[in-house]
Amino acid sequence: MKDARRSFLLTPPAQPLPAGQAFLRQARFRLQEDYRVKLTEALNSLSETQLWWRPNEVSNSVGNLVLHLAGNIRQWIIAGVGGQSDVRDRASEFIVGAQQNKAELLALLHATLAEVDAELSRLETALQAAGNDAPLQRICLPQGYEQTVLDAVFHVVEHFSYHTGQIILLAKWLSNDGLRFYDEQQLNA
Repeated sequence: MKDARRSFLLTPPAQPLPAGQAFLRQARFRLQEDYRVKLTEALNSLSETQLWWRPNEVSNSVGNLVLHLAGNIRQWIIAGVGGQSDVRDRASEFIVGAQQNKAELLALLHATLAEVDAELSRLETALQAAGNDAPLQRICLPQGYEQTVLDAVFHVVEHFSYHTGQIILLAKWLSNDGLRFYDEQQLNA
């Protein structure tokens, strides 16, 4: 892992990368390093009760959002891009007061992100072998919608970022000791 003070940064490569490889490098970093670390910190700041707290009837709990992220990323990358079976049960991601505890949710999130990273690594290898971005232009069918692999990966990173922000907001709201991801002195230096 990188220096904790700089863990939100991706060090520039020694040599410029082709655009497709640079895109996948950024996607893998955001999912595996940036968002995963922030989500882990946010969940660890919450009690088991806070994990399933909802601000109102139409909002989701942190636990539901984690289940949703794991289901979405599995459907879009592992099944949609990778071609594995789509076993997602989207409705179960939003059950009020689901039964998973914090350790189970973190294990699910980390295992799913590891599978996604392995698929993105295979895609990166395919790009290098092709010598062009054609593997990113391949058509895939996540959720039954025809789109390119690039569009699917971009969607997942954007969607993951969106819900990571919601989880962080809820964790900061509920946590008495707050969350700090950056060294403020380092940022202001």
